[in-house]
Amino acid sequence: MPQAVVFDMDGLLFDTEALYRNAMLMTAQALGQTMPLSLYLATIGLSGEATRQSLSRHFGADFDLDRFWQRAAATFHTLTTTELRLKPGVIELIALLEDRGIPFAIATSSQHHDVERNLTHHGLLDRFPVVVAHGDYQLGKPHPEPFLTAARRLDVAPELCLALEDSHNGVRSASSAGMMTIMVPDLLMATEEIRSLCVSVAADLGEVHHALLYHSRGAHAPA
Repeated sequence: MPQAVVFDMDGLLFDTEALYRNAMLMTAQALGQTMPLSLYLATIGLSGEATRQSLSRHFGADFDLDRFWQRAAATFHTLTTTELRLKPGVIELIALLEDRGIPFAIATSSQHHDVERNLTHHGLLDRFPVVVAHGDYQLGKPHPEPFLTAARRLDVAPELCLALEDSHNGVRSASSAGMMTIMVPDLLMATEEIRSLCVSVAADLGEVHHALLYHSRGAHAPA
């Protein structure tokens, strides 16, 4: 059993990656640009700054990136008013951790206000006292600093923490921090490289819940 659990947010706790994807592709089309899906997928798990750099390289120096960014953000926030959904198994997993006295945190590339909005929307703000978000570290995912910062705030050694991630960049970040890592795929499937960095790949958080429940009862889960 881990002594602490660190959650990613987008695509792991909330079904937001699909909303970000739709907002960006819709905005690019509205501005007369072509944005391949592969470009968006490559940015999943990256910081806002790193995502902007990737978009700038694709669209070119003459592209009004600020205008694109603002319109995409407005579209995303409009979508979240009706389509911000929890991923399956979130509530059950949180309840299990609370019942077992296992501390947990969020380590995300998103802004603090986005975390607060999402958690508040689903009545979860008070259940996540430890949140590591943009501004709490210098180097974002795939660098290990976000997860190392979360472990430090939880006062648990990284190797005793379980990290839950949906993105390749997030898995790389958590694994390089020394954490046990489980990938729960959202828009990206696990590659051979990513599987090698994980202790497991789970279909959803419900599967993680069942595995932790099994281990917490003193049993040894089958390989």
